Amino acid sequence: MLRVTIVVCWFASSCLAQDTTRLSLLFLGDIMQHDSQLQAAYDATTGQYNYEPCFRYARKYFMDADLTIGNLELTLGAKPYKGYPEFSAPDALAVELKNAGVDVLVTANNHSLDRRRKGLERTIRVLDSLQIMHTGTFRDTVERMNDYPLLISRNGINLALLNYTYGTNGIPVSKPNVVNLIDTAVIRKDLARAAELEPDLVIVFMHWGNEYQRQPSKQQRHLAEFCLRYGANLVIGAHPHVLQPMELRNNKQLVVYSLGNFISGQRDRYRDGAAMVKVEITKVYSSDSLANTFITSAGHILHWVYRTPAARRTFYVLPVPDFENDTTGFIYDEPSKLAFKTFLTDARALLQADTYKIQEIKTPSADTIVRYRISWMVPASEKDLTAGLETTDYYFGIEVATDAAGNQQMTAGSFRKQRDAEAYLERIRKRFPDAQLQEFINRKF
Repeated sequence: MLRVTIVVCWFASSCLAQDTTRLSLLFLGDIMQHDSQLQAAYDATTGQYNYEPCFRYARKYFMDADLTIGNLELTLGAKPYKGYPEFSAPDALAVELKNAGVDVLVTANNHSLDRRRKGLERTIRVLDSLQIMHTGTFRDTVERMNDYPLLISRNGINLALLNYTYGTNGIPVSKPNVVNLIDTAVIRKDLARAAELEPDLVIVFMHWGNEYQRQPSKQQRHLAEFCLRYGANLVIGAHPHVLQPMELRNNKQLVVYSLGNFISGQRDRYRDGAAMVKVEITKVYSSDSLANTFITSAGHILHWVYRTPAARRTFYVLPVPDFENDTTGFIYDEPSKLAFKTFLTDARALLQADTYKIQEIKTPSADTIVRYRISWMVPASEKDLTAGLETTDYYFGIEVATDAAGNQQMTAGSFRKQRDAEAYLERIRKRFPDAQLQEFINRKF
């Protein structure tokens, strides 16, 4: 019988008590793709699109959170690629979002049908192929019935995620596709369905409000109250393309009316920056069957989108904690320096005026990105399994070291998040269903 030893290694600074578990969430605003971004990402020498610079400085914030959730306000509708008004972005954008650490994307927004039925369905296929969780649009009613609300389990905490949009720019939904539209009767039923699944918290991501308005509309406020009344704990908003107020009501309820543009080609005042919102969740077990889950803290991280003035433009999402006091001259042109300062002044004046204000996080996230590796041993007495594993799991890479006795120490990785390593561990288990797995954890400081 094959004996497989699995080793999961990581760095950690503390160990949670056995009866308590914690989860950190990071919410991103509108992920857009204007023509100026397409032009900046294109490399004429290779014919490829490169989005790594866009998320280079934000990715450590993604990695620092257990779960990063954003609004994908575009389609992955294949060529011809196009920006406003009917967005179709290269698959390379989604690949880089995955590489940077984005875990979940909501897809119900006014641009869901920019490439009609084919665009909606292709967007779903691409996200599925990249193993990016998503919700809000569906190929048919059966898919919605089976997969909605989206259930997410992390660190022993179960979340239900719902997503709706006010409309689709007048483009009708083609049957059998489904786009979740804002309808209070439907939302109430969906929240009841979510409650039946007994999640620890319910999140509703809304695409709502009036574009470029820095205060929420009456409809936004009414919808937020409606969602909270019928079971939502977190209501997160997108669409206005500018920041709007945030409210931490208590340790069970949070409302963010608009996160603004996470990344876009828009350069006008108020539209060139936004905020990420980080929420810390704690679940405390009082017995084997009873637990209380609550919001421990919530904070916002301001960020500004820098478009370099050079002939070959580049877009960067610049987290304010890292760049407000930058002395390297990364933002090197005077108009951009002024725009950056103006954004900071405007954003802080807006968010610090909130009655239930969410504090700004000004401390940079750690620069060190944790890496995880999976290792297992194939004894010399067993057949060589290397080729099959390389073929099946090439994405993760396989390294093999053979000792003098012929035993093979196999290592896969490195993974950016512990859960990715654990998911791969499950794949190893399935590949060797008869194996006796010996698992242990090494914690290194």
